[in-house]
Amino acid sequence: MSEGFVFENTLPEENPVHSKMDRRLKWLLIALAVILAGELIWVLGVTPCMPLSVIEISGIPELDRGAVLTQAGIGVHTSYMTMDARGAELALGAMYQVESARVTKQFPDTVKIVLEKRKAVAMALAPINGKIEPVFFDRYGVVFKIGEDVAEGGIHTLPIISGLVFENTSLGMRLPALFQRFLTDLGRLNSSAPELLGTISEIQVKAKPYDGFELVLFPVHYPAKIRVGNELTQDTIRYMLLLIDVFIKQGVMVDEIDFRTGTASYKKEAALGQ
Repeated sequence: MSEGFVFENTLPEENPVHSKMDRRLKWLLIALAVILAGELIWVLGVTPCMPLSVIEISGIPELDRGAVLTQAGIGVHTSYMTMDARGAELALGAMYQVESARVTKQFPDTVKIVLEKRKAVAMALAPINGKIEPVFFDRYGVVFKIGEDVAEGGIHTLPIISGLVFENTSLGMRLPALFQRFLTDLGRLNSSAPELLGTISEIQVKAKPYDGFELVLFPVHYPAKIRVGNELTQDTIRYMLLLIDVFIKQGVMVDEIDFRTGTASYKKEAALGQ
């Protein structure tokens, strides 16, 4: 009888303790997977469709929160999915107190609204309900305050614009587009050179015979009229102050200085002290 190889089952017998631990680990992993899937479904599928839980509003604290939410189209049932951020920005920008609005959505249930308030570049006086009231407008010509001092440091830090005709003055009304460039100049001066703008107490708007307008400036510390075109720049004001300084040092009283032709001409009234 030939000899052969004998194969024996050498695999270790299954340890019942280890088998039980493996089953527990498997069920634990399955449970964790189910929980994770549920969380993902909740966060990605359910929460964005539920009403917003966080709505942050900043920029103009005096604005009523309810009015802001209503204007933005945000109600009790508005969700991340139904929220129209761009539409809300346009709607909020239509409020006369708001110069611009930025609305951002943060997944899954948060909306942030940042508002920028209008800043007064000048004021005018207008008849309202039988009284003369100060009217404040911004660089876009929007009237956003009536009868209140909105200037930091007081009403006298803003130039008075005269020559404008107001009819049925109301909040949110806008000055004619004709004045847009002039108002942009005022806004630029307010931002970059407020000290120069502060040397002017009044700016008179005078209609030209056929079309357009020109400006007449009244300096704070010198009783003369300064005629310019329809633009107001730092260079114009600096040149005006330089000439006034020369006239004061020479003891000359000038009634009017004219910059409209690009070179200064003036009307001499009399010598000071005569």
